[in-house]
Amino acid sequence: MLVSFEGIDGSGKSTQIRYLIHRLEQEGIQHKVFREPGGTELSEAIRALLLNPEMVINPVAELLLFSAARSQLVSEQVIPLLNEGYVVILDRFFDSTTAYQGYGRSSLPINEIREMNRIASHGLLPDVTFYLKIEPGDAHERTVGLRKDRMENSGDRFYELVASGYNELATNEKRFKTLDGRRSEQELHDQIWLHLSHLMKEDLS
Repeated sequence: MLVSFEGIDGSGKSTQIRYLIHRLEQEGIQHKVFREPGGTELSEAIRALLLNPEMVINPVAELLLFSAARSQLVSEQVIPLLNEGYVVILDRFFDSTTAYQGYGRSSLPINEIREMNRIASHGLLPDVTFYLKIEPGDAHERTVGLRKDRMENSGDRFYELVASGYNELATNEKRFKTLDGRRSEQELHDQIWLHLSHLMKEDLS
């Protein structure tokens, strides 16, 4: 089973992934977690370039770099693990590219970005995408004082566009499970686990 987590920076994705890892360990379920970009030697090298605050990268090059990192991760790690029966959890997947590079950067027309995503992900679709929805202003308050990478320094207007992109995806994609990112950590985890455990039972039946 392939599970992805999406949301703007500061939405609480990483916290909920930690909760889910703990729950899967308690249940004895084989799982593996990857962040995007990253997860392989090549993908981590690309990550360092993409997040370097000193690096100037044009929007199309940024899109291609994210796609290259994703393609390597999927082929080297994700597909083999899924074939072995693992639950694979992704801290971001191609929906981030649609929201950030498509809506935020306007790198290319959305339909072209969708095609790039399809190629880079080797046609894989998450079984479920948990979207932690939060207003950019609320997310900003959570990250005040934290050191920011190149993407996080993109400005308020950028994050407003990214959030609107996510909201449109959540409306149109049935695999999206939208969660109120303002809820307590435990409440969010309970909602995630309820939904995921139901999907896993269906998968086994």
